[in-house]
Amino acid sequence: MAARVRRLCRFPVKGLNEQTLEAVTLAAGAGLPEDRRFALVYGLTTGARRGFFDLVQEEKLAQLTMDYDAAAPLLTIHRQGRQVVSANPCDQTGRMLLNQFFAGFFAGSPRGTPAFQELTGSSHEEAVPDSVSIINLASVRDFERVARTTVDPRRFRGNIVIDDLPAWEEFTWPGRDLSVGSARLRVTRRSDRCAATNVNPDTAARDMNIPLTLRKGFGHMDMGVYAEVTQGGTIALGDELAPGKLSESGPAGRDLPFS
Repeated sequence: MAARVRRLCRFPVKGLNEQTLEAVTLAAGAGLPEDRRFALVYGLTTGARRGFFDLVQEEKLAQLTMDYDAAAPLLTIHRQGRQVVSANPCDQTGRMLLNQFFAGFFAGSPRGTPAFQELTGSSHEEAVPDSVSIINLASVRDFERVARTTVDPRRFRGNIVIDDLPAWEEFTWPGRDLSVGSARLRVTRRSDRCAATNVNPDTAARDMNIPLTLRKGFGHMDMGVYAEVTQGGTIALGDELAPGKLSESGPAGRDLPFS
């Protein structure tokens, strides 16, 4: 049975929740449109090394949910079901409102006061590589068998979530081309998992140690693969995903995940 796309997600704000899609049109050399377009940045005024607020260090981000209307544009943040801020993330007034909220939300953080920013050019490349994250639900289920508990696939923050494929078969794909919808992708590497996956997306609690469980149970800390878009096209839910032959460049190595 061929693998099929069961879920499509983008993460407009790095570290916040996903936005699910029915279909998405990809461009060669880029990730999903609007994926990690915005981020909360620290170290801009303190002289410390620049970085991003994410679930690795700030699990309380999972207390928030966001809705994003790219056409408006409008970003709306909720906490425990209550709207706390709604603003245009692309203009000065909107960013001021978002900065005011996040300054209070992260008051006392050792990383200082966050700056809500739109990421472009090198700043976007620093936050996230131009790649697409693919998660195999069969691999997640096999991990559940070892972990002896249910594991929400959202912990792995995949852009394309697939099923109807043997567990871990995606680890044979680095260096291979994929055909999905009218797009073509080339798998570049396995995804090495970090502490961000330990955060429960519903409760914001660090209630698992997923990297450690992966290492003890499987001898690695990987879940999913990354791919680059080599030919633009549209992908929709239910589309078949078919791997091709190993490319002439051969398989690539591993790289760090993004959250």
